[in-house]
Amino acid sequence: MRYQIESVVDELERLRKEGQDRIYVSEESLRDLKLAVGKIIAEDSEKEMESVVALIPDRIRSATAEDFDRVLKGEPKKASKTSGDRKATLGIPLAFELPEGNKQKRWDALREIVLNCPKCNENKREGYQLVFGVGSLDADIFFCGEAPGADEEEQGEPFVGKAGQLLDKMIGAMGLAREEVYIGNIMNWRPQLPTRVGNRPPTIGEIEFCLPYLRAQIEIVKPKLIVALGATAAKGLLGSKSFRSLREVKGEWREFEKTPLLATYHPSYLLRNDSKRDKRSAWEDLLKVMERCGLPISDRQRGYFL
Repeated sequence: MRYQIESVVDELERLRKEGQDRIYVSEESLRDLKLAVGKIIAEDSEKEMESVVALIPDRIRSATAEDFDRVLKGEPKKASKTSGDRKATLGIPLAFELPEGNKQKRWDALREIVLNCPKCNENKREGYQLVFGVGSLDADIFFCGEAPGADEEEQGEPFVGKAGQLLDKMIGAMGLAREEVYIGNIMNWRPQLPTRVGNRPPTIGEIEFCLPYLRAQIEIVKPKLIVALGATAAKGLLGSKSFRSLREVKGEWREFEKTPLLATYHPSYLLRNDSKRDKRSAWEDLLKVMERCGLPISDRQRGYFL
């Protein structure tokens, strides 16, 4: 439930940044929200509960009451006229087995499996593309994001919009080229909203469905380490209940199935928040990655800001 509340708040923050300043919420939803918050905090802390709930209206900026009710209750959004029917439960992907052979042969087979996955195609937006990982199959560094955005679903490649341009700059500052690392996402399709404007974080069900495909990419590439870009990617790899705020794990070495993992800010966060402190903090995380991979670090790089 905590993850659902955080997802709601993240989505409402996104809508606020689009310039909308009103939200209408049913009394039933507000009651459900108070009950959910009450389960998370101490039962004897009524004042604390009220203070948490009181913060919510100030952070809410746009949504219809109907769509907000669905998100709050953890239900799937109502399908648009062009999106087709969506099932509430995705389940897990059909069992798949990769062929014997070198990395390229196995990667090619996995890509075909993903691009032809019925569920992935059912959930992608009509007229747009699924997005599979790209980069060197011998990469030491595996950058993992959360989900494709508008530019990505158009081009069928991860991190090609403004956030991707910043990621390329970050990779270049490390002394590497985009082609020398591997870049993938937790999700293979862009999580849908009633319109194409804006993005929403994937649900736990969407993440769990796509995770086997991401895991297979990691197994093929066998990187020295994984860089999780943003809270959603970090929770997808470490577990939805592994932390509440990204700052709890950011810059600390963890593991995903025995592969070292370091979580840092998503490039889109750095674009939205013009904070020199956060940009420097993200760069310090990348310096840790460089040290772990044995990459040379110059004095200029040590003093660099994104």
